[in-house]
Amino acid sequence: MTDFVEIVDVGPRDGLQSQSALLDIDTKLEFIDCLIDAGVRRIEAASFVNPKRVPQMADVDELVSRLQKRKGVQYIGLVLNRRGFDRAMRSGIDQINCTTVASETFCQRNQGSSVGAMFGTIAEIVREAQAAKQFVGVTIAASFGCPFEGEISPHRVAKMARQFADLGVDEIALADTIGVAVPTDVSRLLDLVLPEVEKIPLRVHFHNTRSNGVANAYAAIQAGIRIVDASCGGVGGCPFAPGATGNVATEDILYMLDRMGVETGISIEKVIETAKWLEGPLGAPVPAMVSRAGLFPPGAAA
Repeated sequence: MTDFVEIVDVGPRDGLQSQSALLDIDTKLEFIDCLIDAGVRRIEAASFVNPKRVPQMADVDELVSRLQKRKGVQYIGLVLNRRGFDRAMRSGIDQINCTTVASETFCQRNQGSSVGAMFGTIAEIVREAQAAKQFVGVTIAASFGCPFEGEISPHRVAKMARQFADLGVDEIALADTIGVAVPTDVSRLLDLVLPEVEKIPLRVHFHNTRSNGVANAYAAIQAGIRIVDASCGGVGGCPFAPGATGNVATEDILYMLDRMGVETGISIEKVIETAKWLEGPLGAPVPAMVSRAGLFPPGAAA
């Protein structure tokens, strides 16, 4: 395989939002700059949410205003409702990503809305974003399982993806928010979703809660997906889903892809350096396996 896979690093948003340590803006900006220097070109940098619920994201308006414009680099901001969308639009963030949930219970707990009402809100946001020529994507969270309802029907997720495709969104992401999927789940869901979204780019977002994040990314890539979320150091997790630990690590995905001969444009050495640096501000080791074990053969990719 000599293809190209785009890695979207979600560490500055999804990675930091569940950490007990509250990083200051300068540290967050340094984190983002390190990722860019490593070659990352799409970064989920902010979440325009209620700061009382997610205090780690309380400073995103100022953070976005201080992001450096770099050629070829796109910053993504997450929004959960109309208020967040208005803030994101005022901020000037490059790309907006809306999120809904595949299960009713989790949607109510995570966003205070039913799935149907959330679709209506997103439809309004998409129409307004399109009128402003603003990139807007949608993530379907808990696509592979819900912490409250259990199994999620793949047909339900495929139907939701079709609805968002009909809106003409720029991108659709499928998220294993609580890390329950295995590769066969990924293949089965993508077999249903890919024909529904047609030419709209599909992105995947895996958590490594049950140690299948890298395997699931491999299954998605084998199915034709070319946009994969990952978090430097493997930090992260959903603060509203019990037991949902870290995202699949950027360096763990990069190690697999590098060994497979797949291009990403990202330096795995610099990502490892960034992950090691991040342990300082977080006050804890990162869970990524490659950052602990190192590359093989030692120094071969230096």
